[in-house]
Amino acid sequence: MRTVSGMRTVLAVTLVGVLIAIGLGAVAAGQPEAKRPAPASAAGPAAAVAGQSAAPAAQSGGSAPATAPAAPAPAAAGSDIVKRAGDIPGPLTRTAPTTVKVDLETKEVVGTIADGTTYTYMTFNGTVPGPFLRVRVGDTVQLTLHNAADSKWPHSIDLHAVTGPGGGATVTQTDPGQTTTLTFKALNPGLYVYHCATAPVPMHVAMGMYGLILVEPEGGLPQVDREFYVVQGELYTSAATGTKGALTWNAAKATNESPDYVVFNGKPAGLTGDAALRAKVGERVRIYFGVGGFLPSSFHVIGEIFDVVYPEAGLGDPIRNVQTTLVPAGGAVAVEFTVQVPGRYLLVDHTLPRVFDKGAVGYLEVEGPEAPEIYQGTGGAAAGH
Repeated sequence: MRTVSGMRTVLAVTLVGVLIAIGLGAVAAGQPEAKRPAPASAAGPAAAVAGQSAAPAAQSGGSAPATAPAAPAPAAAGSDIVKRAGDIPGPLTRTAPTTVKVDLETKEVVGTIADGTTYTYMTFNGTVPGPFLRVRVGDTVQLTLHNAADSKWPHSIDLHAVTGPGGGATVTQTDPGQTTTLTFKALNPGLYVYHCATAPVPMHVAMGMYGLILVEPEGGLPQVDREFYVVQGELYTSAATGTKGALTWNAAKATNESPDYVVFNGKPAGLTGDAALRAKVGERVRIYFGVGGFLPSSFHVIGEIFDVVYPEAGLGDPIRNVQTTLVPAGGAVAVEFTVQVPGRYLLVDHTLPRVFDKGAVGYLEVEGPEAPEIYQGTGGAAAGH
């Protein structure tokens, strides 16, 4: 039986090449007008690692170098944009392809980052990430995209599961108040990112317009007890990290790939507290994890080992006994493990400054009987993470 106490995490990731953002040159065309702001929490991302809520920061911009930003306006009430990790449709039980109808609405909303801090998001269906879409290989998907009437921008969708120009973006450029449709056949099983592909594309994506679509293979995936949906992204804001107020987008920071926050499901430490993942000792867990933003992730669960990993979410033969898995920008992975010891497990990007300084942390809270034959000790001090 494997032991948690002897685990060491080794992170050796070399980044070769530059992430290419489609439409980057169009960023300079403008930035969204700030909307009403909302509150957030005052602790910082590092506090969430120790068990508190995290706080945000601010910035602004276009793709050209930004002038010194003015102090952000005070934050008004903002909405909760965090997509709960357990909000995911269950496994498909049918054995034959069918026609699946999907309705999505693009919404521009002011969401709460922390106490006293808000950010203007662009979303699918009002959350970050957007809905988890689930179909079967061979299905015909009829997707309807509606852009809310109060949107300031046109929006669209590019699904990496689509075979066809633009992944659907060429036929779904949708003005405010309008509706477009896309029909495609799901030809390849896998877990795929979807995102907005309207210029300036980096702005629309980084402000929250991304999600995952699972194309189940014939026969489905092995049964597990719990499935979770986690997507990493970044926030490039109009002020420095930790600044309170109503924050907006900063294109210059995005061009430099220098986010103020690296987030799970839309906000710093978004999957902690009431939004934490929850399981019981003995349950088998599967996490569908994607990168909706621009920075690759070294996805790791502190205190666990992935029994099964489907690298880059190709749902063929998995690899086993993996400590940390590298997920590229615009990519995804599915991991599985059985929880054997109760306690709090931290989901992190093991590029650790993103955890302690920028909020890339979530909790998996596990309840159940102790397992001293696997894990025990005498020290009582809090761990560094």
